[in-house]
Amino acid sequence: MHKLRSALLASVTALMFASVAHAQPAVGDTASTTNAKDLSASTELAEGEVRKVDKDNKKLTLKHGPLKNLDMPGMTMVFQVSDDAMLDKTQAGDKVRFRAEKIDGKITVTKLELAR
Repeated sequence: MHKLRSALLASVTALMFASVAHAQPAVGDTASTTNAKDLSASTELAEGEVRKVDKDNKKLTLKHGPLKNLDMPGMTMVFQVSDDAMLDKTQAGDKVRFRAEKIDGKITVTKLELAR
C-alpha cells in the first residue's frame, strides 16, 4: 500500500510540473505576441468628435469610433471625465483622441487630447 501511495504521489507531482512548464510561454511564442497586442489595444487612443461639453455635470458627449479596450463599437454617448480640466480644453465640434475605461461601473474618459 505504501508503494502504491508513493507511486501515485510521484505521478501527481510529475503532472503538476508538466502543467506549469506547459503554461509558460516560450520566447517568441504566440502567447507573448498576443499579450503585446492586448497591451497595445489597451493603451491606444480612440478617435472622436466632441458633441457637447457639460461642465455642470462633469460630462462629455462624444461621437466616437470603436473602443477596442472596452470591446465597444462606434457610437455617440455621454462619458464621465476623470479630470474636470478636460472640459475646459474642449468645445463642441473639436476632433479628439481619447482613452475611456470602466471605473466604478461608469465609462470614464481618462485621457483626452485634441486631434492634429
